[in-house]
Amino acid sequence: MTRIKRGFRARRRRAKILKLAKGFVGGRSKLFRTAKNAVIKALSYAYRDRRVRRRNFRRLWIARINAASRALGVPYSRFMHSLQVSGVEMDRKVLADIALFDPAGFKAIADFASAVR
Repeated sequence: MTRIKRGFRARRRRAKILKLAKGFVGGRSKLFRTAKNAVIKALSYAYRDRRVRRRNFRRLWIARINAASRALGVPYSRFMHSLQVSGVEMDRKVLADIALFDPAGFKAIADFASAVR
């Protein structure tokens, strides 16, 4: 059986990990074993935090809508329920944007939702 030299493949595999670790501090970007651990951890954090970011934005949107609707004298839950009953299909992102940059438009939406109810 012939001998298989695997230097190229091993080097390519290590280079791929070290490329992902570029910018890490110290040995985490230079030494393969430490870089591999750092990259695995970084990728798992990135995956997790993409979901956490969505959660945080939803919380922000809800807080903005709540503040704007309470200024009109309606709590958030009642406001969202009246929107649902009246058939207004706007997501929280758009509602929060309207509440922040167009208070008159938000008031018009709230008036429409409460009138239908």
